[in-house]
Amino acid sequence: MGRCLLSSTVIPPLRTLLPSDPPKLAFPKNFSTHSAIFHYGVCTTGAKTSGAFCTKATLSEVGNNKKVYSKIGADSTGSIPSNELLQVVEAAAKTGAQVVMDAVNKPRNVTYKGLTDLVTDTDKSSEVAILEVVRKNFPDHLILGEEGGIIGDSSSDYLWCIDPLDGTTNFAHGYPSFAVSVGVLFRGKPAAATVVEFVGGPMCWNTRIFSAAAGKGAFANGEKIHVSGTDKVEQSLLVTGFGYDHDDPWATNMELFKDFTDVSRGVRRLGAAAVDMCHVALGIAEAYWEYRLKPWDMAAGVLIVEEAGGTVSCMDGGKFSVFDRSVLVSNGLLHAKLLEKIGPATENLKGKGIDFSVWFKPENYHTENQMLVKEVLAYGKLLLRNMASLKPDFISLLSKSHPYLIYSPLIFKN
Repeated sequence: MGRCLLSSTVIPPLRTLLPSDPPKLAFPKNFSTHSAIFHYGVCTTGAKTSGAFCTKATLSEVGNNKKVYSKIGADSTGSIPSNELLQVVEAAAKTGAQVVMDAVNKPRNVTYKGLTDLVTDTDKSSEVAILEVVRKNFPDHLILGEEGGIIGDSSSDYLWCIDPLDGTTNFAHGYPSFAVSVGVLFRGKPAAATVVEFVGGPMCWNTRIFSAAAGKGAFANGEKIHVSGTDKVEQSLLVTGFGYDHDDPWATNMELFKDFTDVSRGVRRLGAAAVDMCHVALGIAEAYWEYRLKPWDMAAGVLIVEEAGGTVSCMDGGKFSVFDRSVLVSNGLLHAKLLEKIGPATENLKGKGIDFSVWFKPENYHTENQMLVKEVLAYGKLLLRNMASLKPDFISLLSKSHPYLIYSPLIFKN
């Protein structure tokens, strides 16, 4: 049986505790047995559990001590089929890419958001074109764009994360490592993604289109792709990135760059996060990490890596969301080995008081975890309404393992 690291409490199968003639519970109309409350309590380590279940851990152990990291892709796409979402994501990204392609061999009009942080007219024009496609198809969805900020209804379950030109500095110099990146989240988790990478160079530009939908695999120009099978750091090619602020995270990553340069085949710094992650998915690099990325930098790339068979986590090894301030993606085989250096370095930054809380999360936008809390509350109310029909053994067990469900009537009140 798998062992959850966050909890060792094992609960017998519910069928042994419920009445032989169970009552018909009055679930709320919007309460589904397929909802997160019925899945987050299951220890899904891949091992046989004999019907028992325990609290799901971010990191679990199975019999061979292999570490299993939490999936970051959406479990559901809600009322919109994933293929429909992906069609619009691809259309939006290709529309933005056409704007970039039309401008790629022309003079650039460059302005500055910071001392060295560039923005061009092409960034802005690409985002306008992408927004037009998204809003035409899903006018009630929430949008977070690098240039335009937050647009739309924050009560929507869907959040579009748009980077109209990832790698603007490379684009401004005609250096071939930039892309258009579009990803859509469902309740905070990546559901569909497309990255249009520009390859070649001046006078010979072309594109390579990466796409993925949660649970459907990853593709490049229509062909299925997979991460590499390299399992030794000394045989790996690694990629990282550096932000514009030369602060403690920047200095820490510079040391990581040096350390991994000594023990791998090389560490590259290309300057476009979405492209870097797609190269891991394609199997031409084994891993990529960076501090201080934004949701629009990561939303598409992380899903493409995971759907190509890779692994995604924060740089401390913790469960990842696109609103986190660090990311490590890898072919999976090297993930734990890379974390032996990257994890302590990140913990050291935390010890210095560096902020690793979520950021750029739109106010009032509900993620899956927040929806889970709501469902727990609804489930608690349900239990209170039906406790008279439950076996005493079941109530006793709940009082020990989940006391908040039994002894917190004020939480569930009304």
